[in-house]
Amino acid sequence: MSEHHSGTDVQSIPTDLLTLNIGPSHPATHGTLRLQVQLDGETIVNMGCEIGYLHRGYEKQCETVYYNMVVPYAERLNYCSPVHNSNAWCYAIEQMMGVEAPPRAQALRVITSEMARIIDHCVCIGTNLVDIGGLTNFWYMYNYREKIYDLYEELTGARMMVNYPRIGGVCLDAPDDWFDHVLRVMEELTEAIGDVHALVARNRIFVDRMIGTGVISNEMAVSHGCTGPVGRASGVNYDIRKAQPYWGYEKYQFDVPVLQGGDNYDRTMVRFIEMEQSRRIVEQAIKSIPSGPVLLENPLVALPPKDKVYNTMEGLINHFKLVMHGVQPPKGEIYSATEGGNGELGYYVISDGGPMPFRVRIRPPCFASYSCFPKIMKGQMVADAVATLGTINIIAGELDR
Repeated sequence: MSEHHSGTDVQSIPTDLLTLNIGPSHPATHGTLRLQVQLDGETIVNMGCEIGYLHRGYEKQCETVYYNMVVPYAERLNYCSPVHNSNAWCYAIEQMMGVEAPPRAQALRVITSEMARIIDHCVCIGTNLVDIGGLTNFWYMYNYREKIYDLYEELTGARMMVNYPRIGGVCLDAPDDWFDHVLRVMEELTEAIGDVHALVARNRIFVDRMIGTGVISNEMAVSHGCTGPVGRASGVNYDIRKAQPYWGYEKYQFDVPVLQGGDNYDRTMVRFIEMEQSRRIVEQAIKSIPSGPVLLENPLVALPPKDKVYNTMEGLINHFKLVMHGVQPPKGEIYSATEGGNGELGYYVISDGGPMPFRVRIRPPCFASYSCFPKIMKGQMVADAVATLGTINIIAGELDR
């Protein structure tokens, strides 16, 4: 027997670390994230995360167009729940102008935003389960994502980037029977959520892959500013819909799920619970929706009805002024935050009194969550990095804005 096998501890033999790139040309990194890892076997010793492969330039784009023209840009931030981003933008500018959307418009914003939260979680759960080997769940989740896209199409004429909100409300009222169609899909959604939850909650492969991996402690979540499902899975009891209600959220009965494990399993379970709570909110909003206009009747904020444009001089002038010069918030600044699919989505806007924002800065929830990623992956396996990236749900459009 050789000297090596007779007395040397194999674990004490020094080995060189392998430096490896994961992404950006990889499905798990969405084609936009680069993870540079140092590996000892399959264990991650060090990790460096890089963004900058998308080059959105979103904030500078916003400073070159009128305020209402930002709406389509906003929907391309978190493209898994687009309409919430534009709802939130319009809400921020309304606060700057000291106006409030009509109650019916606020209820429609709640309905469309909670539908967006549901499809955001469908994408997160479905695609991550594909990454760790569960294709059936993907089809379940995406089936109901498509049903909600059908509802958006019925409401707005578009499926994904709907360009629906406006400063002062929304552009269209709901068509006949639309609310009935939404309620039917929400009723079906309960069974779908239950089916997928039953497939994975006690599945041995899923449990072994997820419990105890990718742990974000409560202290790390707070210190890094993690919000949304990532923060709440680590025991951070914070939801802007409860802490600083907007659009009438204080009227709706819903629970904010808070778990303590901070691992991949709890982040997945939080999203399951949140989909059910969003379904509850949508049903309540529909059953209590007020009548009335969906857009402010204010010539400084919203376009007048077409009959006034065509038949009155005042309507024509108001239409011309808004199209040519846009809304013009007073000089000042504001930070406005709402509860997006991944947490606190904030807009910091400075107005110089003109028709275009002087400065726009976005606070995307993914940025805070991604800053934790290299720290929590030290000592974990390469396979755990893929599962963890999926549960913190990095959306490149808002990360690399």
